[in-house]
Amino acid sequence: MSDVAALAARLAAHPHVTGKRDIDLACAALGLTQDSPGRPGDDAAAIPDGDGWQLMATEGFMNDFVASAPWFAGWCAVMVNMSDILAMGGRPTAVTNALWAPDAATAAEILRGMKEASAAYGIPIVGGHTNLRTAQPQLAAAIWGRARALITSFDAKPGDVLIASADLRGAYAGESSNFPAFLNAPHARLRGDMEILPLLAEDGLVTAGKDISQGGIAGTAVMLAECSGVGIAIDPAQITPPDGDLTRWMTAFPSFGFLLTATPDNAAAVLRRFRDRDIGAGIIGTVTSCSAVTLTEGGMQHTIWDHGKQPYLGLAPQKEPADA
Repeated sequence: MSDVAALAARLAAHPHVTGKRDIDLACAALGLTQDSPGRPGDDAAAIPDGDGWQLMATEGFMNDFVASAPWFAGWCAVMVNMSDILAMGGRPTAVTNALWAPDAATAAEILRGMKEASAAYGIPIVGGHTNLRTAQPQLAAAIWGRARALITSFDAKPGDVLIASADLRGAYAGESSNFPAFLNAPHARLRGDMEILPLLAEDGLVTAGKDISQGGIAGTAVMLAECSGVGIAIDPAQITPPDGDLTRWMTAFPSFGFLLTATPDNAAAVLRRFRDRDIGAGIIGTVTSCSAVTLTEGGMQHTIWDHGKQPYLGLAPQKEPADA
């Protein structure tokens, strides 16, 4: 087995990639499809509102993570939700939280992280739910935003290029897959970076996109491919992992990272928007007309996931019924 074939197999079985399968269960139980209100499968629900869209998203966090890194979890409650709004081409307007903790001291450290992130990104915390009588800390948060023009998960087309962008001015947090680039970053720089995605949407420079979530580049590419009903061929030779470990980077969760598709004619302009702000960006693949996300190796294709054979989110485009 070649190194690239082995990489594809590792990514297909990686828990950060397979963990996204839980979404399929919830969508099936609720009877949701990508044609349901708010279009499930996107990073945020988009509700038409006048000349734009109201955006809504929510994130919950693993109890072990909240217990072991309460300040970081609090910061992520704002940051991760913010990324969902940015990925839609929107600007965040407000955050609420739902917090459970066994005592005030535990809650205080979580809330400190949220407060500091709120100040850094300029996103107010406007309320929430608090309970200090539980056995373990738990945290979830919701966000609202607004977009003038949308970036969706549904509009990638064969022939588009796949662009990966990530702020590399950071490092992995210990042995985890989290790659924070916000630590010690000037608040003005963070807020300026938040304008990249909305302006790309408003200038019509991208066709589709998602933020790079806990599934990493690999899992996010599969979600994007299924939602758009396309395939994606990724060239691993075009990806430079910050520590040399390609498996780790392709399943990592960067604090500011996005997968975007664009026409070849617009690709250079998209790359320039990120690079002008010292954020890494490059073309790492192409959108295809099949249903598989693959790694390319010369003329060979090694499959990570084929959503046509095995649903991933369960949110593929609905097929038109065949004529009788």
